[in-house]
Amino acid sequence: MKTFLLLALSVFTTSIFACSDILDSNLRLLDSDDEQNLCEYSGNVILVVNVASRCGYTPQYAGLQRLYTKFKDDGLMVIGIPSRDFFQEYSAESKVAEFCSTEYGVEFPMFATAKVKGKKAHPFYKKLIAASGKEPKWNFAKYLIGRDGEVIEHYKSSVTPESERLVSAIQAVL
Repeated sequence: MKTFLLLALSVFTTSIFACSDILDSNLRLLDSDDEQNLCEYSGNVILVVNVASRCGYTPQYAGLQRLYTKFKDDGLMVIGIPSRDFFQEYSAESKVAEFCSTEYGVEFPMFATAKVKGKKAHPFYKKLIAASGKEPKWNFAKYLIGRDGEVIEHYKSSVTPESERLVSAIQAVL
């Protein structure tokens, strides 16, 4: 009986945290040759943000870092993906990494610069767009992904990381 219960628990736990098609995506780490599969974040609540270093919304980095610090122990993962789609990101990834670290103390995972809209969008972004029906219209658009790996909501750039709307949604799924 004990063996059966352990096996049942194992199957149940695996099914809860199985990697979704959306998360089953490889992204290169910022300013690195190393890749990471987002399945590593299965079971977490994930906020994906297309970021830029020279944008009017760039100060949102501070709010994203505070949000990550406040909720990371509860299972929130913030993921930053720089994009040059709106012509407001440095061309050198080393400059992006330095900027994020020195200007905003970013500790959440940052991935390589990627296209986030149109036919040439990164496959991960194509999945986010298909699941939400929303393509980023500008820098700092946000996608909230539940613990099951499915997109819950898309937020426009004007929705700040610490807005009541976004924080309430995150708390509801944590």
